[in-house]
Amino acid sequence: MSPAMSLTAIGLVIAATIGIGLFGLRISRTTSDFYVASRAVTPRWNASAISGEYLSAASFLGVAGLVLVNGADMLWFSVGYTVGYLMLLVLIAAPLRRSGAYTLPDFAETRFESAVVRRICSFLVVGIGTLYLLPQLRGAGLTLRTVTGAPSSVGAAVVAVIVVINVAAGGMRSITFVQAFQYWLKLTALAAPIFVILIAWRSSEHPVGLLDSLHGAGAEWAEPLSTAGGRDHPLYATYSLLLALCFGTMGLPHVLVRFYTNPDGRAARRTTVVVLALLGAFYLFPPMYAVLGRSFAPDLIGAGADTVVLELPGRIFPGTVGDLLGALVAAGAFAAFLSTSSGLTVAIAGVIDQDLLRGRLNRVTGGDYLAVNGFRIAALLAIALPYLAFELTGRLSLADTVGLAFAVAASTFCPLLVLGIWWRRMSTVGAAAGLLVGGVAAITAVLVNVIGPPSGGWPKALFGQPAAWTMPLAFLTMIVVSRLTPQRIPAGTARSLVRLHTPEAVDVDRSFPQP
Repeated sequence: MSPAMSLTAIGLVIAATIGIGLFGLRISRTTSDFYVASRAVTPRWNASAISGEYLSAASFLGVAGLVLVNGADMLWFSVGYTVGYLMLLVLIAAPLRRSGAYTLPDFAETRFESAVVRRICSFLVVGIGTLYLLPQLRGAGLTLRTVTGAPSSVGAAVVAVIVVINVAAGGMRSITFVQAFQYWLKLTALAAPIFVILIAWRSSEHPVGLLDSLHGAGAEWAEPLSTAGGRDHPLYATYSLLLALCFGTMGLPHVLVRFYTNPDGRAARRTTVVVLALLGAFYLFPPMYAVLGRSFAPDLIGAGADTVVLELPGRIFPGTVGDLLGALVAAGAFAAFLSTSSGLTVAIAGVIDQDLLRGRLNRVTGGDYLAVNGFRIAALLAIALPYLAFELTGRLSLADTVGLAFAVAASTFCPLLVLGIWWRRMSTVGAAAGLLVGGVAAITAVLVNVIGPPSGGWPKALFGQPAAWTMPLAFLTMIVVSRLTPQRIPAGTARSLVRLHTPEAVDVDRSFPQP
């Protein structure tokens, strides 16, 4: 891999990202522009932007690394990441858009009429967003270190600075343009080397490479539910992972905020359908890198598996062709880190601005407060904390770290949204209790993995993939506590549910007047 070519490609991506982001500054003036792009993003444009921010470091680098090490079971990552949007489409996409909220805490306060529930949601958004930002920064450091040998902190700093510039420049409207561009760049960067490899293999007089990789995979590696990679209780781990990915998607703050940008609920559903197609196309390629890596980069199986996508083009095509393909992949990897980090930063900044900064700044300035400037300050804070803490995830792979973020989301916001949208007997106390129980259980599992996971057996499996017990625990807590506290059902529940399930063309306030 040529460092000069790779750095040039990364530089071009950064320049294009800043240029497109600054263009958003020209058309971003209002609070609505910064938070939800004035709710005017079309389904196709929004689908490209959602796919751009959703396909993170774990998708671009981590999935291939996990499949390389652990085998066929890790293909469920690709399936789960995509199916999560199907669950979101079926259960919450349109009602969430109709809620009229800017952020998840906005929705929680409107639905449950409780400042306490809102405050819990605010802390969870910041926690989940920070946990999801850590592998983006670590992936950037890994990429720059692989390309140039620079310290990991340099790559993380580059991503942090570029994200702050883009988000502060134009908020949601600005990063919508950036993320749509970055999705197609990432797809091209990941697909082009595979097509070149296949063409070279077909045109060879002695076709080798792909077939050798398939034969060299090994029965244990290719067999589902095996113990390859030192996995304990693979059946439990697989189902728990699927639960986290399928139901955690609807609890990711940077994903949900995107559905507030659609003009109406119908557009939100159409957006989700297009997203499913775009994600399906992308996830065809990471497993191919893993299979080829078994033959062409076997030394990465023990350590450095997350770099297989970056290393593979140069291993198969030594020389100029490999350098060019490697530079393209490095550029795509940086696009992945930038797009996901931008979406997360917007989601976290919105919550920090509304729930932590705005009241304080109003008190300091005597009410002379500009919402846009507060959002920009919040964006700086939103990226600073993950940058200071990203070294803590050094013992976990990129995809494992993201998987834990999904588990926390599945154990908190998933039950809150599903029950809050579809169950009228949900009480304020039940919502708060479920968020706390599910959040504490899942975050404890995260801390155990970061500090030092158990060496083996059921403890390792239960803490390594906690969603199978933390998510049902949160659902059960919300249901039981709500049944025990019927007097704490919000007075405006009927009105809220009518708003969530009525098409936007109907004026709910006139059709359902105040008593």
